[in-house]
Amino acid sequence: MSRIGIFFGTDTGHTRRIAKLIAKQLGDIADPPLNINRVGIAELLAYDALILGTPTLGDGELPGLESGCQTTSWLEFMPQLATADLSGKRIALFGLGDQEKYPDAFCDAIALLYDAVTERGATVVGEWPDEGYTFTSSQAIVDDAFMGLALDQDNQAALSEARVTAWLARVLPSLTGAEAAA
Repeated sequence: MSRIGIFFGTDTGHTRRIAKLIAKQLGDIADPPLNINRVGIAELLAYDALILGTPTLGDGELPGLESGCQTTSWLEFMPQLATADLSGKRIALFGLGDQEKYPDAFCDAIALLYDAVTERGATVVGEWPDEGYTFTSSQAIVDDAFMGLALDQDNQAALSEARVTAWLARVLPSLTGAEAAA
């Protein structure tokens, strides 16, 4: 079984904390999470299985200098991603949002990552049900499910660890290729 790479963008540190929680729960099968602003495309391409995380900023934006972050993040990494061949890569996505302050753009950045990686040939796994949330709209919803794990650290932080645990149980067979062997 190959190791899983975990990469995240962050603004306030919430996404980094979730990436660390994911890595802790995965144990030895995952490498320590890396901030996307500290790597190049080669580090990301070194993995066949990836978990990518992002917060949603403002009206549905990825984090980066243009969206008001103090440091570079996904926005600045996207040009590298746009030229990468992700064929054969299995990717699970997680995103953070604030369903009360931004109910019309809850976790929209998941959809932005989804589009970026699927356009380059990756297979995205790990959809998550939209029950238990109170938002108006999300670009990350397809057929009543998020394209990845959606978390709200501002209003539902107490639910995050259990959601991560349940999501990893669902997504791990797809990431490791165990479902193909079954």
